[in-house]
Amino acid sequence: MDRGKRSNNIIANRNNKIYMDLKDIIREHTLPFLPAKSLFRFKTVCRDWKLQISTPFFAHNQSNCFHDVSGLFCQSSSNPPSFISLDPNSYGVPDPSLQFLPEPVDIKTSSNGLLCCQGHTGDKAYYICNPVTKQWKKLPKPNAYHGSDPSLVLMFEPSLLNFVAEYKLICAFPSADFDNTCEFEIYSSAEGSWRISGEIYFGATKLIPNSGVHVDGIVYWLSESSGIVAFDLTMERSQRLYGHNGCLGVMNGKLTSTSAYNQSLTVSVLSNPYTNTMAMNSRVKAWDTKLTVNINNSSELRGVSFSELHGFSCPGSMSYNRGAVLFASGDVIVFRSHKTLYSYDMKTKEFGRLSGEADDDIRIIAYVNSLVEI
Repeated sequence: MDRGKRSNNIIANRNNKIYMDLKDIIREHTLPFLPAKSLFRFKTVCRDWKLQISTPFFAHNQSNCFHDVSGLFCQSSSNPPSFISLDPNSYGVPDPSLQFLPEPVDIKTSSNGLLCCQGHTGDKAYYICNPVTKQWKKLPKPNAYHGSDPSLVLMFEPSLLNFVAEYKLICAFPSADFDNTCEFEIYSSAEGSWRISGEIYFGATKLIPNSGVHVDGIVYWLSESSGIVAFDLTMERSQRLYGHNGCLGVMNGKLTSTSAYNQSLTVSVLSNPYTNTMAMNSRVKAWDTKLTVNINNSSELRGVSFSELHGFSCPGSMSYNRGAVLFASGDVIVFRSHKTLYSYDMKTKEFGRLSGEADDDIRIIAYVNSLVEI
């Protein structure tokens, strides 16, 4: 009998050890992959979890593990910033209008949990902030005049080696010395200063603000005269890419262009950025079609035509609408029909209707629900 009782105690102790090990595994190896809103809620689970989530090391680890697009900041000239969560139970920010900043702002660009905003008053200063933690930093005044609506791209790639976020802000601005040209000014958080690149891109018309993305150290903007202007940060060289002028994005580490035609969304991937240097009549294609989706496959969108949507139309093709697609990166495409915003999830292949209305000049800025510290 004693022997039997002893055996039961051993089994109980072993089960308890297994339970404790599993709890540690969840705490150490699962929590960092969760979004910030969920983590704030999980602080109430127990004291250990609260202490774990509250440490700077955990915030650093989470910013390296969680990279999913969590929601969209929306803003127009007539309305302050607002936030549309792609999963309200998991993703969110405490102050979507960003009133924790010292002045009203326009959101210009984002990258892996950081937002770049521009103030409305005085010198219209730039601010880098994390809307989850409400941490922010005012950047020094640039050397050049960037214009009233600058074309900016924020580049932040989390690194295990850097506990403080190191980022760059790149601005393409009209040259004051030459017509139809643009120059590039770069802010580095590591150096704490701005620097104007020696590169000048000739033949450029106005770049479209809020159209920029970056892939593997190269920044891309849409041009109003069609085509894409690319700036290589490492080489500090620029070039123009032709063939596509849809909404730029990044999917699986590659540049994409998403366009709306009739009742279809088409996603194209840049497969060869060097076709403009090849011999004439070369059959090498710069772009490959990744995905084509017919919106009439969704009962909620049946009957909607992109030829009726508000935006920029392309001469000679009334079925093409440049302004219909507002965002396309990761696995999410956001587009509009008149005042209504819709989404398409490329993983689940499902369409959805987003809350809120789309003003004529609405801007969509993607956001990652990260604890990154500035």
